Amino acid sequence: IRQHREIHVVMGNEACDLDSTTSALALAYFLAQTSPAPKAAFIPVLNIPRADFALRTETTFLLRDRGIPAASLIFRDEIDLGGLHHAGLLSLTLVDHHVLPGSDAALEEAVVEVLDHRPLERDRGPPCQVTVEPVGSCATLVTERILQGPPGVLDRTTAALLHGTILLDCINLSPAAGKVTPRDAACVSLLEERFPELPPRDSVFGALQAAKFDVTGLTTEQMLRKDLKVLSSDELVVGISGIFEDLEIFLQRPGLLQDLEAFCQGRGYTGLVAMTVSFNERHEPTRKLAVYSQQESLRGTLCRALEEATTPSLLLQPLPSPWSCVTAYAQGNALAARKKVLPILRAAL
Repeated sequence: IRQHREIHVVMGNEACDLDSTTSALALAYFLAQTSPAPKAAFIPVLNIPRADFALRTETTFLLRDRGIPAASLIFRDEIDLGGLHHAGLLSLTLVDHHVLPGSDAALEEAVVEVLDHRPLERDRGPPCQVTVEPVGSCATLVTERILQGPPGVLDRTTAALLHGTILLDCINLSPAAGKVTPRDAACVSLLEERFPELPPRDSVFGALQAAKFDVTGLTTEQMLRKDLKVLSSDELVVGISGIFEDLEIFLQRPGLLQDLEAFCQGRGYTGLVAMTVSFNERHEPTRKLAVYSQQESLRGTLCRALEEATTPSLLLQPLPSPWSCVTAYAQGNALAARKKVLPILRAAL
């Protein structure tokens, strides 16, 4: 700010999963390499505090594997986006999301570009450039963008990050998991053509999936924080946590009810939805979810919205729950991942 240097930040969503991280790193690198005589410094920002980075086990694994030290990354608590914007120095490109949370509403006018693979929830007028396409991984859109750019910009490290991310997001390109599209598969093939030394798909996916589902030693609070999205209305805030453990096992954790209560109270949440996923050897998913709130009316509203949803229908079957303030379900429509469920919950709020 003192030097009046413009900053162009590329930032993923606040769950800061591997897709958000890789998309931000790769796109910021591409923009820095290709922008004509850039006035701005291009900065990828990981949208979590640095202290939470250790919980993103698949991300720490892949970056370490590719020789990218955590010390070279910039986290959300290490850059004053509000101050930069206030000084008129901030441009913001959003990857892997296109709506900033309420706490960042003041930054909306700094957004100059969006690359996302979620259904569009709000329009942005020009001059903001919007690319929203229904692919399995936002990293696919970033890969397409880089491959359309000048030759020679894509290097082996960036290619390996994008390749691993698309494979993890699209469950090793398995049609049974319902994530992959022809564009995701085409990008993986193009990256492999260009960099034949990339490790085989099965070993990349296996290592990343094992790292992602490794929750050994995590407290309940850390598990809830590991992959967290937040929805808010005027007076309600609800957390939606991706949980990498079977729901029945999760619900039996010692002290779970006190942990849920403390987690929600500490963050000002009125309720919490936990969504679990596990995969069999054919990469077919099993999904379950639980709705927690001490407010019966909110719990009822969220449960009804999920039970009655038609776009898509979740085909919920009630599961036994140890507590009256937690409603649990098996999700018959295992292809409806969290990004399909979020709009249902947002509409209910």
